[in-house]
Formats: sequence, C-alpha cells, structure tokens
Amino acid sequence: MPHVPPRPTPPKEPDLRPFMSAFPSGVSVLSTLDADGRPLGMTCSSLASVALTPPTLVVCVRTAGPTAAAILTQGHFALNLLHEDARTTSDLFASGDPDRFDRVEWRLPLGAGGPHLTAAAHAIADCAVVHTVPFGDHTAVFARADRVTVRPAARPLLYGLRRYATWSAATAEPPPALPAEPTDTTEDAARVRS
Repeated sequence: MPHVPPRPTPPKEPDLRPFMSAFPSGVSVLSTLDADGRPLGMTCSSLASVALTPPTLVVCVRTAGPTAAAILTQGHFALNLLHEDARTTSDLFASGDPDRFDRVEWRLPLGAGGPHLTAAAHAIADCAVVHTVPFGDHTAVFARADRVTVRPAARPLLYGLRRYATWSAATAEPPPALPAEPTDTTEDAARVRS
C-alpha cells in the first residue's frame, strides 16, 4: 500500500479587524426605509468612491442585517457622513437599539434615498443601488449618487484604532517642515542636462 502524506491543515484565517482598525476613516450612517416606510440605519466605515462619471460609491454591509436587507430590497439609501460632534450618533447606530430614529433629528426630503440625519451629518449623498456583489458575510453595494448635500463649515468625525478623533484636533498641529528646496545654480542645471 503506497504511503499517502497527510493533507496539510489549512491555516487559520486571520482576524482582519485589527488590521482595518489601523486604517483610520471617516464615519457614516447608512439610512433607508423598509417596505412599510419605517426608517432603518447602521453605522458604516467601509465605503469608497468608485467613479466620478457616473458618480458611484461602494459600501460594504453585513448581509444579515435588517438595514442591508432593506437597502437590497428597496434599492436606495442615504449615506450620511457624520461631523465631529456626532460621536453619540455613531455609537447609537452601531448599537442594536430599535428606537434609534426616535433619539436623533432626521427628515426625509422629497426624492431622498433615505432619512437625512440633519443634526449629525456634514455631508449626505442620496444613492440608488446599481449593482451588488455578495462575498462572505458582507455584500458590496455599488450605488449611484443622485444628489449630494455638503455643509462646508462642518468637519468630519474620524475613527481608527478603535477610537474616535476629530478633524479639528487632527489638523490643529502645524504640518511638518519640508526640507529646503535646492537652488538651481548654473552648475547644477548643467549637471542635470549632461
């Protein structure tokens, strides 16, 4: 009987969370309505710009969540980028609190993709789903931004290394001094040309 070597044990999957926490980002809340018109929302930091023409974003949402189910069913949502004083809103929408919309200021403008968190957001994009890609326990949702509202005076809330920071504090220190640029003497210019 020939000797069959044992199959190698597949390596244990690494926990991606510590790696991603080392990549600070802004904080957003996705909001939508379910089929009965009830508002749903969740905190999300997995988002990126995909294209400027057409204006397209991608957000990655946990497929099993009720907000994700409503977004995939209804086909639209609002992406609320939170300002630096909205940490409590981020925590609220990251919790499982079923009454979260009773505890924040929001409105639903005509043609909105979902509820606008008027007191907590510094920028809002109303989005229509154009493509989805399920992968593992999440779904990548590609969406066209149909309308964008920005409050230029507000500053973003940041999150990384499992803690919040504010844009104002992060940018309060002066930038590092750059090394002096060399002067362009004739000798240096001749050296470059030869």
